[in-house]
Amino acid sequence: MPAVPPTPVDVTDPAAGADAAGRLADWLAAQRRLLVLTGAGCSTGSGIPDYRDANGAWKRSPPITWQAFTGDPLARARYWARSHVGWPIVAGARPNPAHAALARLEHDGRVEHLVTQNVDGLHQRAGSQRVIDLHGRIDMTVCLDCRRQVPRDEVQVLLDRLNPDWAGLDAGAAPDGDADLEGLDFGAFQSPRCPACNGLLKPDVVFFGENVPRVRVEAVRDALGRADAMLVVGSSLMVYSGFRIARAAHERGVPLAILTRGVTRADALATLKIEADAARVLPGALRAGDPAGVVV
Repeated sequence: MPAVPPTPVDVTDPAAGADAAGRLADWLAAQRRLLVLTGAGCSTGSGIPDYRDANGAWKRSPPITWQAFTGDPLARARYWARSHVGWPIVAGARPNPAHAALARLEHDGRVEHLVTQNVDGLHQRAGSQRVIDLHGRIDMTVCLDCRRQVPRDEVQVLLDRLNPDWAGLDAGAAPDGDADLEGLDFGAFQSPRCPACNGLLKPDVVFFGENVPRVRVEAVRDALGRADAMLVVGSSLMVYSGFRIARAAHERGVPLAILTRGVTRADALATLKIEADAARVLPGALRAGDPAGVVV
């Protein structure tokens, strides 16, 4: 099925916001079962920064790679120092109206599965249950030697004990529990080790240079096979693991709607494109499509 040219909507005033919500509500009304894919733009309303600008370019240096984390002790120390300062921001984040709206859609039986590229766990906190954490969860760590899992809260206590001079350090928030710490010496920072075998601990997330676990890829493929439409929320789809899902939907003739700020890698594949804040438009779309006027 050939793609319909996307219809970008720049929401800058209440009237435009209502129009965007109405467009999305009309699209949703024609679909029975959605595969939803979310990205960082779904969590910015919860105080977690995103990685890319409206053109899909990096706002800051790209995240650490698997190769650097495992092979360079100084790079690993730098990662954990920044995470030590940034973790409380993610731990204290709360779901915003975009998360609540998607949980409501699932409650109404409209969501086959929600696939998220985010690692913050906010969809589950909002009440979504049919969630595939494509890139893992930042609230858990895993030992690279014995595979023991250690909750991130416990690792924070360990980091406090190992690095008392870093306690209470203030820094700007960065994506995924990171923090902006420039010009500091990370050479003396002690990275956490596994309490069981003294192996390397790593956040249980997919770093750049790693592959998404096959079981998750297969779960997404199966979910897409059961869905009759796909909705992308808050993702530029610049990361291939997300883009290939949108491309697979297009190849199967599944209608694709995208709600996010700025350009995406799949704009040419979309049947509807709305450039707007998800936390504003998603609840409005649900209200517009609900005869009872239930507020999300």
